[in-house]
Amino acid sequence: MSGWITAQWPAPTGVHALTTTRDGDGVSVAPFDRFNMGNCASPTGDDPQAVQVNRERLQVQAKLPSAPFWLKQVHGIEVVELQRMDQLNDLPTADAAFTREPNLVISIQTADCLPVLLTDRHGTVVGGAHAGWRSLAAGVIERTVEAMQVPASDLLVWLGPAAGPQHYEIGVDVFDAFVSQDWKAASAFKCSRDDHWYVDLYALARLRLATLGVRADQIHGGDLCTIADANRFYSHRRDQRTGRMASLIWRCA
Repeated sequence: MSGWITAQWPAPTGVHALTTTRDGDGVSVAPFDRFNMGNCASPTGDDPQAVQVNRERLQVQAKLPSAPFWLKQVHGIEVVELQRMDQLNDLPTADAAFTREPNLVISIQTADCLPVLLTDRHGTVVGGAHAGWRSLAAGVIERTVEAMQVPASDLLVWLGPAAGPQHYEIGVDVFDAFVSQDWKAASAFKCSRDDHWYVDLYALARLRLATLGVRADQIHGGDLCTIADANRFYSHRRDQRTGRMASLIWRCA
């Protein structure tokens, strides 16, 4: 099996996007086996040297134009712009990034949260957001689109692997966080037991994008469940102590 899944969307020529799987040619051992991309600044418990080897192998095998730009993700809504290669030595606290520069690789790490990758139809700007339920409710998608300065009609979006609507059970706090803002969000929740629901992160992201003016035919992906597929995906909800996938996007010169 491949160490990554290539985004299936009509991205313009020169824009590339993928999500790694745990089944790549990595060196991490259980429970992080094998292709863990976990951020060394927020240790998952894996050997940092193993993570570094995995990242180096990904860069070579996926033929990335540069080392990925890693973020210190905190389930917030901060967005950073990547402008120079020397920024690759930094590790900003943010949950989204975008760039207009070619050959700079944005990376979003997840293990149930929703990776949202974006580009404009002309391939002049690319972005990625880490949309767990907290950051999704707080507006990380809206902040990312605003920062990219792309009209809604020009956006293309790919929703990567995340906790799926048949397995991601949540409580009142998550339900209220969305429905208190928009009653239409209730359609993304299915009652599982008293004061508990299965939540559809993909539907919530589509609703947020639709509110911005992004049409349904501009949004792709959203059909892979990290909890259900233990062979390919890490899942914090399923395993607690686990690794991380990386969703990458970049544009070539």
